[in-house]
Amino acid sequence: MAAGMLAVEQAIAQMLDEVQPLSQCVDIRLNDALDCVLAQAVISHINVPGYDNAAMDGYALRAAEVKPQQALTVVGAALAGHAYSDAVPVGGCVRITTGAVLPADLDTVVMQEQVTVTQHNGQQQILCKLQPDTGEHVRRAGEDIALGAQVFAAGHKLRPVDIGLLASLGIATVTVWRKLKVAVFSSGDELVPPGKPLAAGHIYDSNRYVISAMLQRLGIEVIDLGLLPDDPDVIEQAFLQAMQQADVLITSAGVSVGDADYTRQILQKLGQINFWQVAIKPGKPFAFGKLENCWFFGLPGNPVAAVVTLEQLVQPVLRQLSGETLTERPIKFIAECTVPLKKQAGRADYQRGWYWQDEYGLKVKTLGAQSSGMLSSVANANCYIVLERDAVSVAAGERVTILPFSNLVC
Repeated sequence: MAAGMLAVEQAIAQMLDEVQPLSQCVDIRLNDALDCVLAQAVISHINVPGYDNAAMDGYALRAAEVKPQQALTVVGAALAGHAYSDAVPVGGCVRITTGAVLPADLDTVVMQEQVTVTQHNGQQQILCKLQPDTGEHVRRAGEDIALGAQVFAAGHKLRPVDIGLLASLGIATVTVWRKLKVAVFSSGDELVPPGKPLAAGHIYDSNRYVISAMLQRLGIEVIDLGLLPDDPDVIEQAFLQAMQQADVLITSAGVSVGDADYTRQILQKLGQINFWQVAIKPGKPFAFGKLENCWFFGLPGNPVAAVVTLEQLVQPVLRQLSGETLTERPIKFIAECTVPLKKQAGRADYQRGWYWQDEYGLKVKTLGAQSSGMLSSVANANCYIVLERDAVSVAAGERVTILPFSNLVC
């Protein structure tokens, strides 16, 4: 690794050591809780299921009373939502549907396909075709979730299935950390908003849009401060606005060593900022620090470098700030690379690739140019080919590590 460069893991560790999660929590309706982070553990106040019930349509009975060629008399029916409450006599059974309460003193359900139904003296009877085990096809109370059990720990980010699970417990509101507020802006006289005519020597502003979209996928409240001219007074006002309204400010460009950009000058005036070179490609120039009560991340200006550093470096820090407990590591796979890859030792390289599986296993290839200015290299890919910082060029047929895109990108 080149002198003075931080390893990716080192940069992330230093940032995580500095930031503390939000301290403000709110009670919100369950319908509004998707992608929010629990501020308190959720404890079940009921058993799920709340009662012993049938796992199949069939007949509820006592397993010990099932004898070869000995019929059981059907004395009633138990339906979902309509329990059978009478006593069941010796030699009796109850027709039961899936989810219905298991009548008292009965212990087993035999599937309807496993009985023969007959009539005797005007009464319906059944003969079991096999000897059931006691408790067969019965779901016990609390089998899924027991009364008093912890359902989710504090710091858990709520997914769609989690919302359904909480609803099944009768929970209508949850206590969560308030959403992180992140301000973003673009600056540069060469930038033009999408939808406007593009003059010679100008480019469309894309970084602000892709950064905002990725932040929304994290469940973050985005404060868009717009596209700003190269005017130090205007840029400084945007910084001051972010410091008042946001928990985090993210910019791109203006953080390279020797950069004469106004962004760098204002950062040094208003905050305590570390200007780092991180051993990552695309990327390297990166800034992290604090503007009073507002954290700051300065990303490289090239669009792909901004995407990669936001996902790989900034994402875990934003998640910790949001109160989320970081436990899992990104899932990586080993695949055969079908094309040669160029690389020099010194930086971890996140080349954009496409992976697939055939009868011989996982394969991966790059999709042409890897320029950090070409967002199409990300849009047309489905993974990173991760080449460690000490690795060098790869020949076709060698095995490489791949990191499938997270939902921040795809």
